[in-house]
Amino acid sequence: MPYWFEPKTVSLEVGGRTLTLETGRMAKQASSVVVSYDNTVVLVTATTTKGREGQNFLPLTVDFVEKTSAAGKIPGGFFKREARLSDREILVCRFIDRSIRPLFADGFRDEVQVVATVLAADGKTQPDIAAFYGASAALHISKLPFAGPIAAVRVGRVDGEWITNPVAETLKESDIELVVAGSEKALVMVEGGAQEATEAEILEALKYGHQEIQPIIQAQEELRNIAGVEKMDPPAPADLGDLGDKLRSAAEAELREATRIQTKKERYAAIDEVESKAVAEVVDAYRNEPADLSTLAKVEERQAGLRNLQGNAKDFLHDLRSELMRDRLLSDGVRIDGRATTDVRQIACEIRPVPRAHGVSLFTRGETQALVYATLGSEDDAQTIDALTERSQKHFLLHYNFPPFSVGEVKFLRGPSRRDVGHGNLAERAIAAVMPDKEDFPYTVRVVSEVLESNGSSSMATICGATLSLMDAGVPLKAPVAGIAMGLVEGGDRRAILSDILGDEDHLGDMDFKVAGTERGINALQMDIKIDGITREIMEIALGQAKEGRLHILGEMNKAIKAPREQMSEHAPRIVSFKIHPDKIRDVIGKGGATIRSITEETGATVDISDDGTVKIFSVDKSAGDEARKRVELITAEVEVGAIYEGRVARLMDFGAFVTILPGKDGLVHISQISDERVEKVSDKLSEGDTIKVKVLEVDKQGRIRLSMKAVAEEAEA
Repeated sequence: MPYWFEPKTVSLEVGGRTLTLETGRMAKQASSVVVSYDNTVVLVTATTTKGREGQNFLPLTVDFVEKTSAAGKIPGGFFKREARLSDREILVCRFIDRSIRPLFADGFRDEVQVVATVLAADGKTQPDIAAFYGASAALHISKLPFAGPIAAVRVGRVDGEWITNPVAETLKESDIELVVAGSEKALVMVEGGAQEATEAEILEALKYGHQEIQPIIQAQEELRNIAGVEKMDPPAPADLGDLGDKLRSAAEAELREATRIQTKKERYAAIDEVESKAVAEVVDAYRNEPADLSTLAKVEERQAGLRNLQGNAKDFLHDLRSELMRDRLLSDGVRIDGRATTDVRQIACEIRPVPRAHGVSLFTRGETQALVYATLGSEDDAQTIDALTERSQKHFLLHYNFPPFSVGEVKFLRGPSRRDVGHGNLAERAIAAVMPDKEDFPYTVRVVSEVLESNGSSSMATICGATLSLMDAGVPLKAPVAGIAMGLVEGGDRRAILSDILGDEDHLGDMDFKVAGTERGINALQMDIKIDGITREIMEIALGQAKEGRLHILGEMNKAIKAPREQMSEHAPRIVSFKIHPDKIRDVIGKGGATIRSITEETGATVDISDDGTVKIFSVDKSAGDEARKRVELITAEVEVGAIYEGRVARLMDFGAFVTILPGKDGLVHISQISDERVEKVSDKLSEGDTIKVKVLEVDKQGRIRLSMKAVAEEAEA
């Protein structure tokens, strides 16, 4: 189709499928790229506007939106339109954001929004990776000071073979799933999971992924050459004049001492006092300077100058604080709280600190603390996931909550944030790898982590606490899992890799690398960086150091509880699972569901039957479950010749009595089989409703059952 405008495209093969990057056809008022990857299409736009005066951070927003129309579906629910972002959409937003944010020029403070909208989804090629390509390409061809391009691939492994961007079906068979993002020279972001992979296997996956992204990076360079616009100049550093010297002279010595205070609350108070005093001194000096305030314009100019002075002073002191902390670490090998680089903070593990929960633990590591609950439920408690191209049931859930009091702040409680969703997903991935198979443990399990204190690694504390609470609940985990957050500080030719980082070490450092796993290997990892990239050498050292820390933490956890409890909490529900012959399903259900409904009403247990004859009985207490199982087994039991049953007289006839020996199974006691003595009338010996013992003499070809009371008496005498 001819256009009066000229779209530009670049195509290449990635993972055996065609990837096309196109610009100049859709959304032309933004810097936009349409990414077509097989039959999945994503439009990504990048827009910007002037930032607010005095803003000291990059206001970057990334949104990933899956519209059901892209998959030929109509949304569920009452309103029939898309509402808030789903957890999956939030997770995609986060991994794109974390990859691109460090690549904007220092000091750039304009507002930037990246929006990825799925236009077509084929159910095989996942749109999140396509959105990543579009985000990098849209920023790379724009005027924004973005130090790209970057690219990412999802790395899978099936039967020992590495796979690039595996389709959905193949991914189900993969024992490793890593999203590896990087530039031409280094990695910038990693996240994903595995089934107890070794450190060497993870490094091999990272190496493979970094090789695979190179052609995609070159394709973006080609697109920029044919369609890119001139880049804006990066912002010039603020001209501080002699302000920096004044602040350093006034605050450096006291700030150095304040940053050596090991307790977070006391350290923050001391730093705030020093910085407030230094800012007040330079502000007072500015105010005491002679100034022309004869006009409103000059007054406003003077006020703007004061605001800039305050902002520049705070920024300088923040950088000075970072400089002092980093220099002490690189020069002396001493961290903020006095630890060496490989030390893990003190750990305390408490099992069942509060009553009633099915499983609960309190995990404390330094100034980070998580109270973690494990709750068991039935099949009906599973979460229905109505995704873009498929609908599924989720039987293991992990939710992470980070209330403001955990860091001593005051904020409105407005539900889970993007951070809460991301941290919960990381912890869930780590624990899901060791959860028992659904066939062996047919419960729906929900873990909830309430972060009570935070000074670094609250997501890793959640993983440790989740392991402890699940074992307390009696969930047969395949192995305990622990997590640790690693950090990095670089300066010139000096480098320090830190185990179990504090919040300040995350904020002031160059890397946040979370690793979780068992004694045997890694289940989940996530890496974010604030520098241009991370080399293989750094990754190798960090993974080795993380393993040492993980094993230490597992040892501390083992002191609290060594294995899952054999007996579940008295408050935990019971699920009994067994099989009956499929032909018996209709007997258990009964006419119009009457039989199964009566079992539920009379025992209080819920009975669920699958088409293959699998019966699952869910009950709040054991006795109810046992009674329901007994009833199902009686209904489905076969009558055995020679067996003795306790039955109920259903009705009397002239020639004998019909006796119910099993639900729906009646047999005849002939008048001659009632007693050794001659019986003139059946009613002389039996009444309807009597409970009697009978022996099965015969089941004929028509299924008729012949019973005897006399045979029971004879066996008793013998």
